[in-house]
Amino acid sequence: MATALITGGTSGIGAAFAEALASRGVHLVLVARDAARLAVAAQRLTAAHGIEVETLSADLADRADVLRVADRLEDEDRPVDLLVNNAGAGVRTPLVSRDLASHDLGLDVMCRAVLVLGGAAGRSMAARGSGAIINVSSLQSLFTTGSYAAMKAWVTSYSQGLSVELQGTGVTVTAVLPGWVRTAWHSPDGDRRSSVPGWLWTEPEVVAAAALRASARGRAVCIPTWRYAVIGWWARHLPRPVVRWVSARISSSRRDSQQSRRESQQSVQAAAPHDGRGQGS
Repeated sequence: MATALITGGTSGIGAAFAEALASRGVHLVLVARDAARLAVAAQRLTAAHGIEVETLSADLADRADVLRVADRLEDEDRPVDLLVNNAGAGVRTPLVSRDLASHDLGLDVMCRAVLVLGGAAGRSMAARGSGAIINVSSLQSLFTTGSYAAMKAWVTSYSQGLSVELQGTGVTVTAVLPGWVRTAWHSPDGDRRSSVPGWLWTEPEVVAAAALRASARGRAVCIPTWRYAVIGWWARHLPRPVVRWVSARISSSRRDSQQSRRESQQSVQAAAPHDGRGQGS
């Protein structure tokens, strides 16, 4: 029976991958930071599908934790047939900010961890002559909308480079470039939900299903849904100045939405009844 290791496997796209694979009878190794959520997810998947679920509590911003996950991928006695590098981090800090904390976090989780785990899986799978790696990137990797887009552009390029390096080994590598996806990261009252048209949102299950189909076919790049495939085609073929202009419009809209949300929150706070504990009490 096949085994898949999924990072960020307890929520959003990662949870959708877990459900899709479990429904096919694939055993799972789920990696996430929250041990309690891992336990709940493992119990639910085992009860629903009768599969084995192993859990690894790990913070992929911690290099020691990343090495623990890499060691699991290279365990010859418990081979992993599919790696899904899904864990991510939101990075909205401006590129000119003096505070680099969120940039460092994003690079550790979405670049360095992907590099280390992809390498571990690639070595182990190539030695066995079969396996698959799916790296969750983003459609933003085709645009120039800041630090997150730049990191995901690295994931897209890295995945194709790894695919080339592993040609002839029986191991495939697929980069998945979803657009906006309905996940907890995009909270219902968040600025992105309010600024993005409803028809552009994609369900996590759709992304996971498209990624698994593309991986099975050995495709190096997958853009789920026809609407994002069309957007992706234009992003790759339009002159770069046009892509930068579109990116500027997207970034400007996001900043305006964030500013509007902050002003709305300030208005609500100003209108709230005084509880007698402020400076004037």
